[in-house]
Amino acid sequence: MTSWWKEIVFYEIYIPSYFDSNNDGIGDLKGIGQKLDYLKELGGVEGIWLTPFYSSPKVDNGYDIADYYQVDADYGDMADFEQLIEAAHDRGIKVIVDMVLNHTSNQHEWFRESKKSRDNKKRDWYIWEPSTNNDGPPNNWESFFGGSAWEYDSMTGEYYYNAFAKEQVDLNWSNENVKEAVFDVLRFWLDKGVDGFRLMSLIS
Repeated sequence: MTSWWKEIVFYEIYIPSYFDSNNDGIGDLKGIGQKLDYLKELGGVEGIWLTPFYSSPKVDNGYDIADYYQVDADYGDMADFEQLIEAAHDRGIKVIVDMVLNHTSNQHEWFRESKKSRDNKKRDWYIWEPSTNNDGPPNNWESFFGGSAWEYDSMTGEYYYNAFAKEQVDLNWSNENVKEAVFDVLRFWLDKGVDGFRLMSLIS
């Protein structure tokens, strides 16, 4: 099997600022579809790389995913995505997508469950720690965005780990259920016709 992804030229598309098909001021999936012939005519472009288009509060430009299985309404819907994949492939253009697996949004269903109680079945899907003896964070780790990497949850009296924004909660990759859930997500998008993924910030 050839490593095609090492050999072709990709064109990165930051969806919100690319092409707006419905004049609402936000780029969208239909807009990308309308520009495929233009991209093909550029010469050398054999693949497009899409930044996150999943449902998100957009604290970090969509890299805080609230639902891995939904297209964010700002960019269209699943039918628009499927049509884009088909149109790109018809033109010999491969499609890879950003996939954020280090963390989810704090609005994700998994985290909403995790924070309900210390004995919730999804508690261990994220990284929780008790406070230190002086009632501070578990340690002095800092997030990449500045400040403590630990956020206190008053409901359960523990801290959760966030390597980036406090709204981006790190998944616990030591948990086999997390791995299976993530693999299900990847299989879902592969079945939709995605040719590959760019994995973002996998540091946990």
